[in-house]
Amino acid sequence: MLENHEPLTMTECLETYYNHYEEEERLLFRHGQVEYLTTMKLFHDRIPPNTKICEIGAGTGRYSVALAKEGYDVTAVELIAHNLDILRTKITDTMHIQTYQGNALDLSFLPDHAFDATLLLGPMYHLITEEERLAALKEALRITRPGGRLFVSYCIADATVVDYIFKKAQLSRILESGLMNTENFDLYSTPKELFVLVRKRDIDRMISTLPVIRDTYAASDGAANFMRETVDAMDDETFSWFMKWHLSICESPDVVGATHHSLDILIKK
Repeated sequence: MLENHEPLTMTECLETYYNHYEEEERLLFRHGQVEYLTTMKLFHDRIPPNTKICEIGAGTGRYSVALAKEGYDVTAVELIAHNLDILRTKITDTMHIQTYQGNALDLSFLPDHAFDATLLLGPMYHLITEEERLAALKEALRITRPGGRLFVSYCIADATVVDYIFKKAQLSRILESGLMNTENFDLYSTPKELFVLVRKRDIDRMISTLPVIRDTYAASDGAANFMRETVDAMDDETFSWFMKWHLSICESPDVVGATHHSLDILIKK
């Protein structure tokens, strides 16, 4: 007789996933570096050193630790204990960095208007409902000072349609699972699927309800994930040229939909 089991929650699924997956290994490949380098470039263009920043969903500290090394006063919040343990091993006495285990939906342990910039570079990947995503944005805004900036990353749906459903021949599985609207190609997620896939129009609808002005919206990895093997095989000079090209177009309306990850930069009114 089969036992009945309650479906796993998103937190339980994330704990299982990140206990066995090394996110930083992806960022060490050249195609993964594109997203990181783009995010850091756009951040550095706007946020000077020696300012207070908060990263919500800091993971193992790829951004938080790097920014703390540069002199930023960092508060890092991470949901998954395994990730937080790794992050804490990287902290040295010269860094101004505080760490908390916490949920993007409830940052009540952090004060209002405390940070010059707040980073949400992971939570939107895993918050299934728009209500949850809006709640996370509102909490991030609450802790950000007026005039401060939010840096928010998303997983974009159409890159998955191209790269996974068609290129990797997963159409039958997606249709059988009921994970795609066959009229407009919207993609659905469950805790089991882990990643939430949106389009820019979904993001625009959310931020239209918030007290923000959009600074810019960028394709943070652009073409890189569509040509992983080619990018990974580039020598240093070719990759440098690739990054120059990517950075020159990543904010263009012509390309912001053709990306696996996007970065939305918002200014709090």
